[in-house]
Formats: sequence, C-alpha cells, structure tokens
Amino acid sequence: MTFESFTEAQSAMLLAIFVIALIMGMAVNKTNFCTMGAVSDWVNMGDKSRFRAWMFAIAVAMIGVTVFEYLGMVNADSAFPPYRGSQLIWAENLLGGFIFGIGMTLASGCGNKALIRIGGGNIKSIFVFLVIAVIAYYMINPLPGSDQTLMSLLFLDWIRPLSISLEAGSQDLGTLVAGSEGAANARLWIGAALAFGLLVYVFKSSEFRGSLDAVLGGLIVGLAILAAWYVTSSIYLNYESDFDGEVSVTMREFLDPETSQWDMAESVHENWTGSGKPDMNANSPQSFTFINPMGQALGYTASRFDRTLLTVGVVAVIGVILGSLLWALLSRSFRIEWFASAKDFFTHIIGAILMGFGGVLAMGCTLGQGITGMSTLAVGSFLALIAIIFGSALTMKIQYYKLVYEDEASFGGALVTSLVDMKLLPGKMRRLEKV
Repeated sequence: MTFESFTEAQSAMLLAIFVIALIMGMAVNKTNFCTMGAVSDWVNMGDKSRFRAWMFAIAVAMIGVTVFEYLGMVNADSAFPPYRGSQLIWAENLLGGFIFGIGMTLASGCGNKALIRIGGGNIKSIFVFLVIAVIAYYMINPLPGSDQTLMSLLFLDWIRPLSISLEAGSQDLGTLVAGSEGAANARLWIGAALAFGLLVYVFKSSEFRGSLDAVLGGLIVGLAILAAWYVTSSIYLNYESDFDGEVSVTMREFLDPETSQWDMAESVHENWTGSGKPDMNANSPQSFTFINPMGQALGYTASRFDRTLLTVGVVAVIGVILGSLLWALLSRSFRIEWFASAKDFFTHIIGAILMGFGGVLAMGCTLGQGITGMSTLAVGSFLALIAIIFGSALTMKIQYYKLVYEDEASFGGALVTSLVDMKLLPGKMRRLEKV
C-alpha cells in the first residue's frame, strides 16, 4: 500500500489496526479467550483448554510471521518494541514477566482482559486500566518536575548492566543459529518446527478440538497478531528526492533521524495536523501489545488529542474496548460490575501497579511478549512468557493455600508448599498438606 502523503498513509494504517482490534475485541469477549484464565484453569482444575487456545494463537502467529517475513511481507527486524534487539535484557524479561504474572492474577486478568472487561461494563477494570496507564507512562516519560523516569529511578542502574550483548546482532533464534546471512531460512524452519510442535500439542486434545470457542479464540487472536504485523510493515510513502528522484520508503524510514526526509519532502506531509514530527517508533512495524499503549493512551488524552501522539497502540486499545462493547451489547451480556469489598479494591490496584511495572520492564504482556514477541522468535520473548506463567501460577497456588487454611497458613508456609507442588523444592520441605 503506497500513499502520496503522510497523513493518508498514517490514517490508512490506523484505520486498519482499529478494524483488526475491533474484530479481536469481539472474538475475545465471545470466546472468553483469557491468558490469566488459561493459567488458572490449568493450575486450579487441571483443564488446559484455554491454555491450548493460547498456544494455538502463538502457533498461528509464529508460522504466519515467519512465512510472511521470508516472503518480504513483514519486517520484524525493525519492530517496535525491538524484540530482536542485540542486547538480551534477560533479567528485565524474567523479573518483569514474573511481576506481571503476579499482577495479572491479583487484578483478575492481563491488560487485554482489562480492556475486554471495560467493554463488558466492568467498572473495576477501568481503575485497573488507569493505574496501569499512569505507571506505564511514567516508566518511560519523566516524572513531573524531574528528568527521571520510574525506569531510571528504580531499575535501570542495576538491571541494565546484567544484559548480554550478542555478537550476532540479533536475539532471534534464526540469527543465533545461522548468523545474519542465513537468518531468514533458519527462522522459517525453526518457526515451522516450533509451530508444528505447538499444533500437535494443541490438537491432540479431543476436548480442545470439541470446543468451538477455544479453537475460534486462538485462531482469531493469532490471525489478528499476524494481520497487524502485515499492515504496519506494508505502508509506503512516495516522494521526490533531490538526489534519487522518485523514492518509495516505509514510514519508519521516512521518519528515521539518520535518513529523515520529513523537512525535505513537504508535499508528503502537507496535510499533517499534528504539532510536530511524528515518532519513528510509533510508525514502525509492530503488532498488538497493551501495557505501554495504555500509557500512550494517557499521554494522548492529556495532550488534548495531539495527532502526533496518536499511535497504533492507542488505536488498538480503543478498538479492543469497542469490539468487546459491541459483542456485549449484541449478546446482551453487558453488565455493570463493581468491587465486592475494600480488600477486592486494593488487591486489584496492587495487581494493576505490578502489571504497569512488569509489562514495561518485560517489554510486553501476555499478548505483547506471549504472542506478538513469540512470533518473532526472540529469546527475550520466550523468557518473558515463561516468567509470566510462573509468576501467575505461583500466585494462584499461594492464594489457594491461604484460602483453604486461612489464618493457619503463613505466607511463607504457603509459598514453600506451592514451590513443592511445582516441584521446585523437595517434598520434605512441604509445610501444608494438600487438600
């Protein structure tokens, strides 16, 4: 898709993302696709149907992105966030994912689920959204009256030095295995192998195969991730260059500070209505993630809707909410839900705070790293996904023992017993009996 002005190009991209997000919001509401719920069903009931739906979404997105990238239809190397960065921020991926997993359990769902519940009338999720948005915004942007962000104040100085600089120049499995020259072929085969393994795991369950909602939810979410990658990789601008004549470039290339033609190609952006030059990262190839975009949505609103701050993430947030609302109205499932108690309120707020910190630190959420990042075959995404699942499962185990034993179970006793259940500590260390 090629356009003659920046306004037209960005509008087309944002409209397409909105439609995809709208469809995904409807599908997630309809099928009850929920990553926290998937872990909960597995841990508490031994039911892996929704977990398999999540894995199915990963398989669909992974094979789609690897094939599309091989054909030159997707560019994940220039993605935002930089999933394939040459710095493997493993400690941030693990710590952020772990914190996020705890947070989404306390808040009764991940960032995407909060948006779905807002559309369904859940007032609790509005509070969760606002808290996540504030934390995510100030993790990246300076605090009022300061030049420091929450990231620089709390994490950067001690955790960033732990990162590993990769000589290969990229952390995707294809590059690590075959080097930069053979990366494209290697990604195709590795992506196909991993996706095939996931599909075998998913469809060997007759229960999953018999659940239309589980199959449909995983399929649509996976395709939505792929569609967003394709759209944001396929928008081009035509303009006249003083040196090269007529040139066709991506939006990212057009805005790149090192090669920017923004000031030299006035005809391309003559209808631009923003207050300044758009951000390059916001117009880079990308797909769905929801924690950082919640912060972006806050910034966009606070700026009185400055067009410069209208991003793919902001539009995706709006689209998912409206899609969920549309399905809730069509299915007559819309209902107002409030906090059950003061304890319920504070638990959700604490969960939202942890998701805000963890989602930015890990560079994504259950969709952002768990599906979108995984589709790029980035090592950091694998680490973040494992940490999210572990953090959530451990929290659920502790909650279970605290609920069953009430005052008889200390936090330490519930923690140790949970780790024993997860086979991370020897059985002789068990403090509480199974019920």
